[in-house]
Amino acid sequence: MAKDKKGKSDGKKAKLAEKKAKQEKKGEKKEKVRASKSADSDAEDVDLDAVLAEYAKKQEQFLKVTEAPCDPPRARASATLIASPANENELFLFGGEYFNGALATFFNDLYVYMINRDEWRLVTSPNTPLPRSGHAWCRGGNAGGIYLFGGEFSSPKQGTFYHYNDFWRLEPSNREWTRIECKGKTPPARSGHRMTYYKNYIILFGGFQDTSQQTKYLADLWIYDTQSFLWHQPTLPLANQKPDARSSFSFLPHEAGAVLYGGYSRVKTTVTGKQMKGGGQAQRNILKPMVHQDCFFLRITQPTTDAPPTVRWERRKRPANIPNPPRAGATMAYHKGRGIMFGGVHDVEESEEGIDSEFFNALFAWNIERNRYFPLALRKARAKKQVDTRGGRRGRGQANEEELLRNLAALQTGKSLADAEDMEIDKPKGEDANASELPAKEVLMEFPHPRFNAQLTVQDDVLYVYGGTYEKGDVEFTFDEMYAVDLGKLDGVKQIFRREPENWLGSDDEDDSEDDEDEEDSEEDEDEEGDVKMVDEKPLYTESTRKSKRKDKAAAVDDAASEATSTPDLSIFDDTPDDATDATAPDDNLPHPRPFESRRDFFQRTGNEWQEVLMQALRWKSIQPETLSVKEIKTRAFEMSEEKWWDCREEITALEEEQEASGIGEVVTLADRGEAAGGVGRRR
Repeated sequence: MAKDKKGKSDGKKAKLAEKKAKQEKKGEKKEKVRASKSADSDAEDVDLDAVLAEYAKKQEQFLKVTEAPCDPPRARASATLIASPANENELFLFGGEYFNGALATFFNDLYVYMINRDEWRLVTSPNTPLPRSGHAWCRGGNAGGIYLFGGEFSSPKQGTFYHYNDFWRLEPSNREWTRIECKGKTPPARSGHRMTYYKNYIILFGGFQDTSQQTKYLADLWIYDTQSFLWHQPTLPLANQKPDARSSFSFLPHEAGAVLYGGYSRVKTTVTGKQMKGGGQAQRNILKPMVHQDCFFLRITQPTTDAPPTVRWERRKRPANIPNPPRAGATMAYHKGRGIMFGGVHDVEESEEGIDSEFFNALFAWNIERNRYFPLALRKARAKKQVDTRGGRRGRGQANEEELLRNLAALQTGKSLADAEDMEIDKPKGEDANASELPAKEVLMEFPHPRFNAQLTVQDDVLYVYGGTYEKGDVEFTFDEMYAVDLGKLDGVKQIFRREPENWLGSDDEDDSEDDEDEEDSEEDEDEEGDVKMVDEKPLYTESTRKSKRKDKAAAVDDAASEATSTPDLSIFDDTPDDATDATAPDDNLPHPRPFESRRDFFQRTGNEWQEVLMQALRWKSIQPETLSVKEIKTRAFEMSEEKWWDCREEITALEEEQEASGIGEVVTLADRGEAAGGVGRRR
């Protein structure tokens, strides 16, 4: 018997040594692949904190706010454009991102467009907000200035990213940024939200947060008091109808509050086998895209004391004559009691493999009081009259003044009024000489190319359209251009600047080969360890399983089950010493918790991995996992993840404090969700 035991022990040691050698060889192979493709990898090793710290360090080189003429900004999407509330000749453009099909670049540059000079200026500042896209800003109402909140930042391949929850104020006159530190409760981090103003209040609603499990759309309302410097989350009346969670909606100011229209979200729905490809009777839950077409009025009542304002959502009728078909990504700007809407995309999801989309370039005006849409069409220029490229009230007034002076000059010289157009006149003093010397801009008699998510703003009765996105097949184009439309005349589309969109790079063959190597490695693992039966594709630790866990702890189990569900001895299949299996070590090959991640979220993200670790350890102890119930395996796997979570609390808490100091919310890795992080359709 002793010899048999010794023989079995020697055979087990030999098998273990052989497995360790294979693991070491596989690890060396992966290291070589990773090193050879480090330039193309968007690994989880990308430290976004370090990247943002580098941005902050570069900004410290600017000792003061500077402003210098420059070329038009490079192409970008999800930026913000706003008309200056202090100078009717200025527009501000901030942030955004550019995705070339392979890598994403985020911006935090502030541009000023001088309308009367047709000149772009780049502003540098030591305290500019960190790079971001999907943020929101609005005028400060009675308080003046421009207020900005939130947004997101990601690694180059958009595998991991942050949501911001910082709040900023931009002073338009001196271009100075100020971060607002608020006491009390503040809005959580988010992207895709909207902001508007009412008297001395800043109103924020909606948006979305990406977690490791899903994209969570928000329906919370926040109001910032610019006098008390406090955020308020109003308590809504019971049984009061309110907007559903959404992002990318239209949010416009109103003399009694604000109005909301449309938006985009994904809602849970159940599809049957008949609706799915392949037929069958099976059912499953999916997240279906939804383009909202409802309308709400937010009534705000100012208190007589320092109390928070009283608010109430009031559902309005569906606007009449709405654009058909429904479209997402149709942006809107406020102009004299109406919203000016441009572009959008209508998706027809034919199958799970692809989406057929229709893009638009129509211009609509939404009369807020009448709650009705009106299409806006360009008018042909009158004969014998040159199209005046100057826009707005000032431009029209100047044209009328010049016409009057020509008529007077013709009468003084004895010529007829028909010859007045050929008369040369002396322009009055004080007129901007630079504006008269500007080269004439090309004027188009059709609206810009169809697109969605274009940036809009109105200054002096002129609508400005910047950028936007268009998709053709698997290629996504970010427009690098800007146009102006006089909303009073509608006599053409003035092209301020235009550059051809850059080429789409897309993925390369190396990425595919890396995926193939990963698949080969996974097949080798299955050959070495045998078939591993997954307990559950979605191991969720719910309240019911929590109660079961307490009962199981109180119940007596036999010795075999007790040994099987105990914490596995990791030294059995790892050649590291016992003191090196500390849970805080990032290289212990176990799932690691992330900042702002609860125990439940940690297990939801890594439950499958913990179950695999547990079952592998049980097999090395000659215990078959199939002898245990599903509940026992899930319970023990959660306990292992919970122990890991607590062991890492000190380290994670320090990271959370650093991120909160930088205005950064949760770090999200989309790879855990098995979703495409970038590319076509992600910016709906």
